Amino acid sequence: MNGRQNDRQSARTVTGRAGSGGLRARFRGVAVLAAGVLALTACGGGGEGDADAKGGDKAAATTRSVEHDAGTTAKVPAQPKRIVSVSVTMTGHLLALDAPVIASQATPPSVITDKQGFFTQWSEAAAKNSVKVAYQGFEPDVEKVLALKPDLIVGASSGAENAEKFYDKLSAVAPTLLYRHDDVSWQDLTARLGKDLGLEKRAGEVVAAHEKRVGEVKAAITVPKQSAALVRDNQSAMTVFTRQSAQGRLLTALGFTVLEPPAGKGETQGGRSDFAEFSQEKVADTAKDSSLLFVSHTPEEITAATARPVWKDLAAVEDKRVYDLGLDTFRLDYYSAGNLIDTIEKAFG
Repeated sequence: MNGRQNDRQSARTVTGRAGSGGLRARFRGVAVLAAGVLALTACGGGGEGDADAKGGDKAAATTRSVEHDAGTTAKVPAQPKRIVSVSVTMTGHLLALDAPVIASQATPPSVITDKQGFFTQWSEAAAKNSVKVAYQGFEPDVEKVLALKPDLIVGASSGAENAEKFYDKLSAVAPTLLYRHDDVSWQDLTARLGKDLGLEKRAGEVVAAHEKRVGEVKAAITVPKQSAALVRDNQSAMTVFTRQSAQGRLLTALGFTVLEPPAGKGETQGGRSDFAEFSQEKVADTAKDSSLLFVSHTPEEITAATARPVWKDLAAVEDKRVYDLGLDTFRLDYYSAGNLIDTIEKAFG
């Protein structure tokens, strides 16, 4: 009897262990199935621009697709670490955002640059951030850019440093973004760069600080009742900046009435909307009683321009309503815009 009881007890024990093992196996199966469902759900919910990251690829969290003025670029780092700027104009915007610029195109040294060809308004910021000269000149040196091992290239699709015809070559080195800077305010361009580079917060801070400064200076100055002609002397012709230019928008925000260019089509560069060139006589006739605000000139150049027969009898010259806006005002970014505001405050405060 005891033997049979022991046999039955042993049988129950073995059966219980087997049942427990089967139950555990079933739980493991459910867990695996649930994990599979979660993985599929995660793959199906990837962010915009991460179509190349299907299957749960880590790239989904680290890259994005960006629309810019030369097309759409995929696999743009969500947080770039090594940006090379192939536009000396765009470099100022990037530095204001504290973007990780490691090198930049430089222009031949002149009165508006430091010794290495960086614009004076941001050359100090470039030095502080150890920004190197990528190459000098307006045509991208692709081999030198390649040697810098960038994870992102940023450039211009307007102006002298327009890199559109080199876009394919640059894109073979690293994801490349090109932007027009002639038909937008520097604030709008800063906001766009902030969004595309994952620096939205910094972009908001930069623009907000500028707008606060504009409001303070507008309340503290007295602008001329006459319109303001934003001009640049080119010896045989005169460049007139429009109200849509970065300079025109800033002066308008400060309370000035910016003179529109003469009627008719002037000479422009690449369809630019921010300025056009006209004959000296046509500009003088249009300006008439307007105050003259010279963009990017030395004092000696302004004196020589206003001494010409076509200018010397204008009311602005006779009434001493001729103003020097500073050498760095041809291209406005956060830095040069701040310098221009300081100049306006001193002249009209």
